[in-house]
Amino acid sequence: MVSRRERAARRLKPPPGEDFWVFGYGSLMWHPGFPHLEVRPALVHGYHRHFCIYSRLYRGTRARPGLVLGLDRGGSCHGLAYRVPAAEAETAVAYLHEREMVTAVYDPRWLHLHTARGPITAAAFVADRAHENYAGRLTPGEVVEFIVQGSGETGACLEYLENTVRHLNALGLRDQTLRHLLRLAYARIGRESQTHLEWPQEVQRSQPS
Repeated sequence: MVSRRERAARRLKPPPGEDFWVFGYGSLMWHPGFPHLEVRPALVHGYHRHFCIYSRLYRGTRARPGLVLGLDRGGSCHGLAYRVPAAEAETAVAYLHEREMVTAVYDPRWLHLHTARGPITAAAFVADRAHENYAGRLTPGEVVEFIVQGSGETGACLEYLENTVRHLNALGLRDQTLRHLLRLAYARIGRESQTHLEWPQEVQRSQPS
């Protein structure tokens, strides 16, 4: 847990009296949990969806952590943008910080997104690479082990991966990295041998050293 002071310092500050957007790239796509008026498919450049956050509460425990997604540097990411009405700003921000900032592993930022109806600016939770819960240097094989073992207050880590893939498929988006991880996780559950696990080439180029 982090102090109230640290969480307050990172608290989102939407423009007063205006609607604002929130970008969902993981569980926010199927369970936003905050009031919103509009949803748009959106694309952000400069960040990619990555299983790079240790989860010791929602999708794992301290003894057996799982992994959840973060926005990590490099590449691009498709997701959903939600327009929050100005009247609900305080409620939405409080909810998002209670949900996403338990350990302050994310850095809330305002990012420029592309949508079919034009560019927008949205709040997004970006992975903090300096945080102890950042897991961006794991190999695919290690990622799969954490996904298979992780289960916490909100369910199994594998279910989290399945839901993300399912919702991206429903949007007509094929995230090859997540589909690759899901195949490996299913193979791991079936006790099939995996002797050579690598990220797809486009992801290898964006991995931290």
